[in-house]
Amino acid sequence: MAWTNLGLEKWRFAKGLHDVGNGSYAWLQPDGSWGWSNAGLVVDGDQSLLVDTLFDLPLTQTMLDAMKDAEPAAAARIDTVVNTHANGDHCHGNQLVEDAEIITSAATAKEMSELPPATLAQLQQAYADDPSRLGRFVRKAFGPFEFAGIRHVGPTRTFEKELSVSVGDKQVALIEVGPAHTKGDVLVHVPADRVVFTGDILFVEGTPIVWAGPFSNWIRACELLAEMDVDAIVPGHGPITDRRGADAVKAYLEFVYAEAKERFEGGMSATEAARDIDLGAFKAWSDSERIAVNVDSVYRELGAREVAHGTVDLLGLMAELADLD
Repeated sequence: MAWTNLGLEKWRFAKGLHDVGNGSYAWLQPDGSWGWSNAGLVVDGDQSLLVDTLFDLPLTQTMLDAMKDAEPAAAARIDTVVNTHANGDHCHGNQLVEDAEIITSAATAKEMSELPPATLAQLQQAYADDPSRLGRFVRKAFGPFEFAGIRHVGPTRTFEKELSVSVGDKQVALIEVGPAHTKGDVLVHVPADRVVFTGDILFVEGTPIVWAGPFSNWIRACELLAEMDVDAIVPGHGPITDRRGADAVKAYLEFVYAEAKERFEGGMSATEAARDIDLGAFKAWSDSERIAVNVDSVYRELGAREVAHGTVDLLGLMAELADLD
């Protein structure tokens, strides 16, 4: 089975704000690759909740302006922000909404402080003229964004497991499903609007990346999404989907874990295994080089001693496999 055409035709994967009904909106950024993340807006009356900011300030400001045009009463001032996880493409724009209550999981709050915007600015500068594969990969993944001058703005409120917040008369359920993609991933479920915003628990037609794990947590999160009674699932990257998007990510994670475990038990190194695995039904997904990090994460779960440590090492593994043309 080829896991393709997972987006819903009624919401074309085009840049900008998409009304998903009942006062919920999705902000989409094709092509969904490195840094091109989605976000969301939930409104009721004059109250608003923003699901994630974007990778830099210009991108976030453009999004906020579009939201104000669509919902002037509610989006003139954002009341609440939920950051679904600590990756910068979901929180680096927080300073533009710092007057709001900013909520995330306690684990995400801690991870945010470990990965401030200045880190990516330094990485971008360090590899600005580097002709190596790593330098070229860093520029391809992060070159389009403006990290310099971003000020880290963390949450004003944290929670563990679950939290219910109000947007007007609507109840919004925040569900911590991490560690999975990162250390504290959060789903944002709006039952009244029949929509859920997943953060990077879902990459639709793009390769997921297991920074934290364990795989089992992420698989359970996909199962939870597939069981939700919703009309729209807004992923962290890629087109709006339905339960097929959750089923696809689950299938990928189960496939990679099984293939990597087999090679681990056969004595292959993580790097050798990543090169050896035929992605088959998942070959058409973008950013396939993330298999290097994913296999490394499986090996770490299985107790391997020789695994990558640190961002640069992991980027280096992916650079070896990436299509840089």
